[in-house]
Amino acid sequence: MFYPSFPRRSDPFDLMQAMLRDMDDLFGLRAETATFPAVNVWQGDEAIAITAEIPGVDIADLDISVKDNVLTISGERKPPELPEGARWHRSERSYGRFARSIRLPFAASDDRVEARLTNGVLRIVVARPEEDKPRRIEIKAA
Repeated sequence: MFYPSFPRRSDPFDLMQAMLRDMDDLFGLRAETATFPAVNVWQGDEAIAITAEIPGVDIADLDISVKDNVLTISGERKPPELPEGARWHRSERSYGRFARSIRLPFAASDDRVEARLTNGVLRIVVARPEEDKPRRIEIKAA
């Protein structure tokens, strides 16, 4: 970034804050705010659906469990093996163990959970128990 040699009249600290942000970016000091894996959650009358982006994670390295109305997705994303003598030029993807827990709005059991991994997106559907589904109440005329 080009820094002007003249001072700004609006806020004297603007230039210093911009320089500090650029230095953090340069040395990789800015903290990551995203949590892996990123998830979306939808709820309907029949079920709740969760999608999680997990590119590069093998099915064998994934575990999905439900306990006390909490669904947990855990696993490991392993780093690629480099050839002999090779070294990283840039490494921006994170590797290692991960876990995400999502509180479900109803009681669920393992036998009512379906999971499918397609193109790096994990889709989980948790069926709502019959006794917890909303029911229409019939109104009787007097």
